[in-house]
Formats: sequence, structure tokens, C-alpha cells
Amino acid sequence: MTPFPSAGPSVTAAPGGDRTSAAPASGTGPTALQTLRALDSGPRGLLEAEAEARLGRTGGNVPPARRPVPWPRRFARSLRDPFTSVLLCLGLVSALVSAWGTACVILALVGVSCLLRSAEEHRADRSSAALRELVATTATVVRRVSDDAPPHEREVPVDDLVPGDVIRLRPGDLVPADVRLLRGDGLTVHQSALTGESAPVAKRALDVPDPALSGSEPLAQPEWCFQGSSVTSGSGTAVIVATGGETRFAAAHDGRSGHRGASAFDRSVQGISWTLIRFMLLTPPLVLMANAALRGRGLETLPFAVAVAVGLTPEMLPVIVTTTLARGAARLARTSGVIVKRLPALHDLGAVDVLCLDKTGTLTEDRPVVAGATDGTDRSDPDVLRWAAVSALWTLQLAELPAADALDEAVLDAAEECVPRTPGEVDPEAYEGVAVLPFDPVRRVATAVVRRPDRLGVHTLVTKGAVEAVLDRCAVDRDERDRLLALADRKAETGLRLVAVARADRPARAGAYTPADERGLTFLGLVELRDVPAPSAAGALEVLARRGVGVKVLTGDHPGTAARVCAELGLRPEGRLGPDDVVTAELVDTLSDTELVRVAERATVFARCTPEHKARIVSALRSGGHTTGFLGDGVNDLPALHAADVGICPRNAVDVAREAADVVLAEKDLTAIDHAVLAGRRSSGNIATYLRITLSSNLGNVIAMLTAGLMLPFLPMLPAQVLVQNLCFDAAQLAFAFDRPAASVLRRPTVLRPRDFLRFITGFGLLNAAADLATFGVLALALHHASGDSGEAAFHAGWFTENLLTQALVMILLRTGRTAAERRAGGPLRTAAAGLAAVGVALPLTPLGQLLGMSALPPLYYVLLGSVLGLYAAGLTAARRRYERRHLPDAGRAEEGEGEAERAREGKEDPVGP
Repeated sequence: MTPFPSAGPSVTAAPGGDRTSAAPASGTGPTALQTLRALDSGPRGLLEAEAEARLGRTGGNVPPARRPVPWPRRFARSLRDPFTSVLLCLGLVSALVSAWGTACVILALVGVSCLLRSAEEHRADRSSAALRELVATTATVVRRVSDDAPPHEREVPVDDLVPGDVIRLRPGDLVPADVRLLRGDGLTVHQSALTGESAPVAKRALDVPDPALSGSEPLAQPEWCFQGSSVTSGSGTAVIVATGGETRFAAAHDGRSGHRGASAFDRSVQGISWTLIRFMLLTPPLVLMANAALRGRGLETLPFAVAVAVGLTPEMLPVIVTTTLARGAARLARTSGVIVKRLPALHDLGAVDVLCLDKTGTLTEDRPVVAGATDGTDRSDPDVLRWAAVSALWTLQLAELPAADALDEAVLDAAEECVPRTPGEVDPEAYEGVAVLPFDPVRRVATAVVRRPDRLGVHTLVTKGAVEAVLDRCAVDRDERDRLLALADRKAETGLRLVAVARADRPARAGAYTPADERGLTFLGLVELRDVPAPSAAGALEVLARRGVGVKVLTGDHPGTAARVCAELGLRPEGRLGPDDVVTAELVDTLSDTELVRVAERATVFARCTPEHKARIVSALRSGGHTTGFLGDGVNDLPALHAADVGICPRNAVDVAREAADVVLAEKDLTAIDHAVLAGRRSSGNIATYLRITLSSNLGNVIAMLTAGLMLPFLPMLPAQVLVQNLCFDAAQLAFAFDRPAASVLRRPTVLRPRDFLRFITGFGLLNAAADLATFGVLALALHHASGDSGEAAFHAGWFTENLLTQALVMILLRTGRTAAERRAGGPLRTAAAGLAAVGVALPLTPLGQLLGMSALPPLYYVLLGSVLGLYAAGLTAARRRYERRHLPDAGRAEEGEGEAERAREGKEDPVGP
């Protein structure tokens, strides 16, 4: 532990947010000892009892955005939904013209919608919080049981950290709070969340702050690390100075989320929603003007005009979306162990058509197998493997890595079987570790500094890593470098992974080693490793291809190595990858963003990728119109996880990757991704079906009401009747959240194209309007003897009944999928449709119907109405089949070929239903 100087100036405020404790009011800043004293802590950490007491006083280390939302605030926030806001305005307009019945019904619709949405959001937040606990980020904290007890390290949830806690930082860790470094060893951190800079920043412990940096921004001071940063390399020990809302991150972001923004699905829904809202806002003035011009009516038609506008509104959309996503996420966690941290990510999963991933641990086993070791002349040389083992052994022991590197473990396993046979051969156990420079994705090498007991005054640097990176650090001329690179290329083309090994003897010294010391090395040779394809990879890739999900491999390996594995797994149907299918990072660097979009579209493998390359390729795919998912588990995957529509990682990923990801898998397995994609398509499919059916039916009713309002001498339906009808339909629509979509919906990405969507609702809306207008003829025949108020009441009742019956038919017949799907139409959907039809028939016969201005109908009407509904059902079925043949050509094959398999698999996952 670094010794602390004596006390200096008093400590009053923290550099992290100007509100806590850790920097002096004047001077050059607090010393490390002053910081510890101000926090009433020490290098041995807090007592467990003291930490618990502080947690009670300061509250959990939780950003303001993650704190529980009070129910009144949640209810008020739901009023900001565009449809709800428009409804509220229409209700206020009705109240201003004293249309109290219309105003009350509209406000009831608003209240019911907000209540349902608030309740579902509360349930979803509670469920999501419980799921996040399964992958909650932890930190390594140093604490003591009593004053005289030795300090011990243990993992605690980040939420339980308090000011004064002493923590350990290692590669892959998130910096959990604002901290002051007490010790650092080659520590570098990413501060992009705070500064926007993509390059890692070096940090080091300073007992006394550097006077040259006293006036600089705290982020530039090397002894401070802040929440929102992540450790890229090295290790350190630090004391926490600010947590929760007192951190610099909380102050800078003020509770706002830094996520990537709306997904393609969300943008499509928003585009459709605002189109409908514009139409809704135009409807009342159009109705008023038309009635004034043709019928001489004035403001007395305003409540009817408002009710017609309300009829277009899908009020249940927020409730359906929240319920569907929450149920989908809970089901996915229960059946597949996949945790959705951000509920809208299920939308994105359903729309994903390109999945980007690394091959190691996904397409291949986590640990490769050593196939041999050769020197620079391509002759077998066991000493090359043993020197690699020396580097691997001390890298694993000294680097404090969050998880052992698979290459290092493979090298050590192979070296154990390669016992030295003569005194001159290298024995890894004879060396003692001095220092280590861990591997990072920028340098692409790792170096261990060791000494041999019988060689006093000499340190040996053993470097291993990517062939080009190691050769750049070796004392070889250009011709020799080109010869060795050509040798490595020939080996890599056979599918081998190569690790180059070099070393150098240097005079021993006490100071720290840095990457600048990795120069003038002697090249020793190459360790050859072979990847073993994962048993489930080929089958999972085939399934994803059938789902319409393309796979792109983004790897740091040699292009030949990656191409061979991909070809063996059948990533291309023809069984091999051509020149256009494999792209290197060198080519990516020469391409503009526009050119990269075209290259990314056709290529399958991107080799020699750095973290920045991966993020740029993912962004290019998104720019090309694809919805992308990225699977990663390391610090080097962080930029790509942020760039993708959906960031995916396994549960054993480093902390920073788990925090950045939207979806966490139980294992790094493509089969789990297939399950997640299916869950996303189920949820997105139900939401899309709800929108199509609801809006097409609503549009048809609105067209019919506008037409009838101009044709009839009286209003075709009273405002209260329109709103009650709308309320009944809204209640029935909740069943869509519990539906199980057809197999054809699961076969391809769920994408709402606004133009196609509006074409659908317009076509089927006109068909619905035709059925409504045909009902006018039926009513004219059945009620030709009626007159006056009794005739109007009977007309209102007849059209009310027909509207609810046609909407019930639409719910069943417009559900995507053919006969097989119809047989599987969920029980809740059928029950809701039957209930809606029953209300439509029975309500006019009840006292409530009379109160709403409706009366009983003659038997002849029901006979004639049955004929209209039969013709409407036949027309609706024919139109749907024509639509499916044109827009869903594989629907029949999907139903017949996959329906049974989907049902069997889903039955295993969830025998009690969706």
C-alpha cells in the first residue's frame, strides 16, 4: 500500500459533483490520507456494521433514474402518451360546449387507459427489477468484521456500496461510484459516457495531487475515477467518495437514459400514430363543416364529431404494449433463462434480421486446442510452447483478470504434457513473476516480466499475441518480417489460430514496466491452436437462417481461420466463402461510411477487427436498413454493444458488458438467441396484429359514420353510444396481449412498414365500411314501419349491434395465419370476441340500452343482419387470403411445415399456455 503523507488542508467538497466530500476549498486538492480521514475510513476498509449504518443514512448506490417511480407520478406520466393527450383535449372540448355525457365518457376512457397502463408499468418495472437482480453488477469490496479483525474481500451488489468503502478494480469492471485511487497498476479506464472520448485514459494513484493539474477538470486528474467509466486494463484499489445521486454521472445525466434511442419498430409505430393523430385532429372540423353545409346543423354536432375522432384512437396501445412485453420477458426468463433488462428490446429482437458475433465461444468451443509449436523456420520447437506457458502462467496470476483467458489455459494444458528433458530446456516453473502487462484489444499482446533465481540482476520479458503485433516489437528487418508474416498466413489459411512468442533479457529494475518496454524483442516462434466447432452451432445457424436472421462474424482472428470455421459450420449455403464474403479490417479502414454499407451487406466475415471496427460495421448495417443484434462478452465488445439495436451478452460476461447489454443469456449459445428472437416476434407480432385489426375496424366505422351522418336526417349514432361501443371494443382488445401468434409470424423479422401498414388498414377499413353501409339497407327494410324517436332509437340499436358483431368477426378472421393458425387462435381471443358479440346483441335489450337511447329490434332485422355478416365474413376471408398470397407467400408453408413443431416446442416450454 502506498504510504500516505501527513494531513494537509481541510477537506470540504468532492470533485465528482461539488456536493460530497473529497477536495479542499483551496490549494492543490486533498492528499490520499486527507480523503480517507474525511470519509472516516482507512486502507483496511470499513467495518461491516459501519457500512450497514451508512447505507441506512445515505441510501443505496442507485442512480436517480432507477429509483422507484411513485404511483401518482407514473399516472401523470401516462398522460403524456400522444393518443391519451389527444383524448384528454377532446374531452375538454366536449366539456366546454356542455356536452357533459360525451366529456364524461371520454374522461372515463382516459382514466381507465391511464390506470391500466400505470398498473401494467408497475408490474413490468417490478418484474424487470427482479430479473435485473439475477445479473446485478457487483463490486469487490474490502471490509472488516471488527476493529482487530483482518480485512477481507468479498463481492457485494453495487447498490450496497457507501462512501468510505475500499474497493478493488479489475479489467472489465464498471467503476461503481466516484472513487479516489489508493493504488494502481497499469490502470486504464474508458470515460466515454462522461467525456465522449473513445480512447482509454491512464489512471494512477497519487499521494499528493499534481500541482500542474490543480486547475484542470477533475476527469483529467489521474487519481480520480468516476461512475460511468469502465476498466479496460490493469488493476487498482480505490476509496469511494460519492454514491447514487451525488456522483458526477448522476449530476451530468440528471436521470436521463443514455441508450441508443428509438428502435426501427418504435419509429414505425410512432410514424403510424402521428399519422392517425393528424387525421383525428382534422375529423371534428370536417364533420362540422360537412353537416353545416349539407344539413344546416351547427355546434350541436360537435359531440358527435368528437366521438367520431375518439373512435379512431387505439387507446389500449400503451397497455397492450406494456402487457405484451412484460409477459414475453417473464416467459423468456422462465423457459430459457434469458433476461431482458430493457422491455422495449423485445420489439427489437422481433425485428432483428442481422446478428453480429465473435466466433470464439459461440461458433466454437470456449477453449481451443494446441496443435503444435514451431520456430521461425517452421520446425517443431517445444521451447516456443514453454516460453508461451511462462507468459500465460504469470499473466493469469498477476493480472487479476475477471476470468481466465482461454488461450492461456490451452497453452498451460499443452505445456504440462511437454516436460523438459534436458537441463538446457525451458522450465516454466523455474521462473518467478515480477510484473505483467495484460492483453488489451489495442496493443493485441500480453507481456509477462519474470526472473530466474539463478540469474540475479536480469529480468526476462516474454511477449505473446497477434503475429503482426509481436513482429512490430521484434528486432527483425523488413525481409524477415515479410517472410514470417507469409509463413503465418499460410498456416492461418489452413484454419489454425496463431500466437506469436518473443522475449528479451533486460537489466533488472525496481520501476514499473510499461508498453514502451515491449521493443527490441527476439522472435521465438508460433504456437498453433485449432478451434473446435461448438456442437450446437451448425444447427442453430440453420434455424436462424430459416428465421430470416443473417449472421455476420466480427473477429480479431486471421481471415483464413475465421473463414474455415464458418465454412465448416455451413454459414454459407454453398458450403464455402468466396473472396467477397471475407473482409479484413485493413479494407474497412479504406472505405467511406457509404461504401462500408454496401460491403457489410454482402460480406459474412470481418477479420482482424478492433473494437472500433466492430462498432463501425454494426452502425453501417443499421444505416443500410437492417435491425441488428450484437453478441459480445468482453470489454472490447462495448462499443459494438452500444452501436447495435439490441446488445446481447452471456451471464458470465464482464460487468461492463452486462451493464451495457439489453439482453442477458444464461449461456453464450446461439440456441438461446433463437429462443429470444422467437419471444420478441411473439410480442411484436401480437402488437402488430392488434394495431392492424383495431385500426382497420375503427377506420371502417369512422368512414361509415361520416357517410351516414351526411345521408340521414338524424345522427347515425349518439355520441355516448359511439363512446360506449368504443369502450367495449377496447376491453375486448386486451385479449391480444395473451394471444399466441401463428407460426408464419415467427418465421421472419417483425417489421412494420408504415406504407404497407396504412395500405392494409385502408383496404380492410373500406371493406368494414361497406358492411356498415349494407346494414343501412337492412335497417331500412326492417324498420320501414317505424318513425320518429322510436325509429331513431331502433336504428341506433341496430347499428350498435352490427358494429360490435363485425368487430368480433374482425378479431378472429383478420388474425394473421391460415386455417391451422385459426384452430390455434388463443382461448382468450375467442372468449373476448364472444363476449363482445354478446354485449352487442344483449345491450340494446337492457335498461342500460334504453338509457343510452336504444330500443329493441324486430326479429326480421337479425335474420337480414345474419346474411350481411355472412357475406362480410366471406369477403373478409377472401381479402385476407389474397393479402397473404401477395405479402406473405410463405405463410401456408410456414403453417404446415412449422406449426406442429412450434406447438410441440412451445408446449414443452410452457404447458399452461402463453
